[in-house]
Amino acid sequence: MPAFPAPGPLNGIRVLDLTRILAGPFCSMVLADLGADVVKVEEPSGDQSRKTGPFAETDSGARYSTYFMSVNRGKRSIVIDLKHPEGRSVFLNLADTADVVLENFRPGVMDRLGVGYDVLKVRNPRVIMASVSGFGQTGPLASRAALDVIVQAMGGILSITGEPGGGPVRPGVSMGDITAALFTSIAVLAAVVERDRSGEGQRVDVSMLDCQAAILENPLMRYFALGEMPERLGTRHPVVNPVQAFRTADGYVAISASDGPAGHWGALCRAIERPGLLDDHRFDTSWGRTQHLDEMVPVIAEAMAGRTTTEWVSRLAEAGVPVGPVQDVAQVAADPQLRSRHMFAELEHPAVGPVTFVNTPIKMSRTQGGPRSVQPELGEHTDDVLGDLGLSAADIAALRRQGAVA
Repeated sequence: MPAFPAPGPLNGIRVLDLTRILAGPFCSMVLADLGADVVKVEEPSGDQSRKTGPFAETDSGARYSTYFMSVNRGKRSIVIDLKHPEGRSVFLNLADTADVVLENFRPGVMDRLGVGYDVLKVRNPRVIMASVSGFGQTGPLASRAALDVIVQAMGGILSITGEPGGGPVRPGVSMGDITAALFTSIAVLAAVVERDRSGEGQRVDVSMLDCQAAILENPLMRYFALGEMPERLGTRHPVVNPVQAFRTADGYVAISASDGPAGHWGALCRAIERPGLLDDHRFDTSWGRTQHLDEMVPVIAEAMAGRTTTEWVSRLAEAGVPVGPVQDVAQVAADPQLRSRHMFAELEHPAVGPVTFVNTPIKMSRTQGGPRSVQPELGEHTDDVLGDLGLSAADIAALRRQGAVA
């Protein structure tokens, strides 16, 4: 896959992106990777994440936030002061030509600025306005601020993550933000498809907390159906076993052998040379093994400790057992499967030099997307974007003097 792919499937779709930090920018990055023209509308001080470390530094001492880099590639940046009357007018004119307006302010802020959906849809009936917020646009907590760990806590993820008997553990990535970003991307694409049928845009309202509840598939279903309270299980699956990570002589491997003696379970028992497990009919089914974990797990754990991770991956894969090493980030970056799938793309940053990005995981046969450019400088494309509206250099200079744009 080339670093600068051909136009993606969203080529021709324009997104005005008012979002900052993570959930919104991750969503708009997905859309940009798929070919949308994402215009990042920043306030004069810029997205707060531009100031978030760690930083890549140049020989001249300039610093670039790697956090900001990671979720803002492929976008154009324009600086507009929405509190300035002329700045608001510029934004509304841009929204008249947009397919999507994406924002993650607290509910009500867009309306107070005079650029809410009720205003936008009168001017541009086809516009889709997507809002992603902590608790959504309605409900008793709508106006409350929420960041990633808050919605993970309230959404139940922290209560079921970690080792048995331990305290709440935050997953190593911002699942609250990223889950909401992905659901918002799906919602935007669905709204675009429907708009192309009906000719009308609509409002999209995504709550980070709602998204956390949405991914509690098995835990909530078990609670509603059976009244069971899910607990922390480490890497183990709650209902199918053995599905977990085991310590090896030099690391860990994850295995999944949840079917019967004729399948992966039987292959596992033979590969670890523990035929007694196969002879014990309590372990014939996954549910039976779940009921007798205390008898089964120690036997498997003892066997797994006798060989290295590399040995077990080779031995179990050859036996047909689903297996994978527990890899650290450096190992993921060098993983040959990911490399063969072009999951890392190198782009040239004009100041920092070559920068490696994680590529889009979406593979398409005709309209492949992917990173097209590094993150924009603050206001780098103000002139270009306003020029698209037909403003002259003199018009843009006048707006700058007024403080409406930068």
